[in-house]
Amino acid sequence: MPTLNTGLIISGGYADKVRKTLFAQMRSTISEGKVSSQEVARAVAELNQKLYGILVDKLKSERGDVVRIRIDYQVEDGKIAWVWGTLRIELFRRVPDEEVDRLVREALAEAGEKVEGFTLEKVATTSLGDSLYRVRIGGGEAGMLLASKVGEEAVVKGAALQPKPAIIEGFRLELQGRSLDQAVEAELERILQSGRETSREEAEKALSELARLAEA
Repeated sequence: MPTLNTGLIISGGYADKVRKTLFAQMRSTISEGKVSSQEVARAVAELNQKLYGILVDKLKSERGDVVRIRIDYQVEDGKIAWVWGTLRIELFRRVPDEEVDRLVREALAEAGEKVEGFTLEKVATTSLGDSLYRVRIGGGEAGMLLASKVGEEAVVKGAALQPKPAIIEGFRLELQGRSLDQAVEAELERILQSGRETSREEAEKALSELARLAEA
């Protein structure tokens, strides 16, 4: 009896993986005329509907979690029938980056290891009075930030490679009597964690654009 096995995949992509896997397994069967592509599509929709009810409605799986789905099926008289009693779902929940980072730092501190945090280096002031900073960790570059003073607040934009590739889009913080430099440095980790997660390529492109401001 054939088995559909998605392997380990991001939870948010299970539906597409089920479709690709079943069509790949049924390729020769379709070409031989034993089953139609429409029947394969129907079976995919049937399974994905059932999986949605389990993963999303019952298990409350989030898109960043990892799952592996396995189920046997039969092909008879041009029809695909799922053997529901063989359905197995493995779910691995994703721990937020900030929680992992906190626990790693705690473990290193308990072991007496020196934990290097993020440091801020001011590299330029633009013609508009905005401040440009380079973020470093352990001697390497982790990102760049551009901070603007707006009344009693600071608005920070930028890009980061650590703790994750991200774009910072207008993070606002109150100055509370501090200088712009002091406020950004005090809230540095929170600013970096606020970023929109992106690809490393996009983050590096944004960093290049910020670096050109320093050269202007």
